[in-house]
Amino acid sequence: MKKRITRISILQSSKMATALYALLGFIYTLIGIPILTFGGEKLKILGIIYTVMPIPMAILGFIFFVIFAAFYNGLAKWLGGMEVEVTDIIP
Repeated sequence: MKKRITRISILQSSKMATALYALLGFIYTLIGIPILTFGGEKLKILGIIYTVMPIPMAILGFIFFVIFAAFYNGLAKWLGGMEVEVTDIIP
């Protein structure tokens, strides 16, 4: 059975993308903490940047996904949107 995505909710999907980008940013935090702990004075700024990376990643993820969703909605009106095929599963 084919389904078509004709519109993406801009705010709701952007909130979800923000959460995902923040979680992804914690990978940088896991890199930044050892740099702060074991690195010398020269690596201190790099460690701080890596440690706070989830914040800018979440902000930029929100901004860019808002732009993406708006573009998608505009193009979907013109081109018809993406089609996906789904299957019903009987429990």
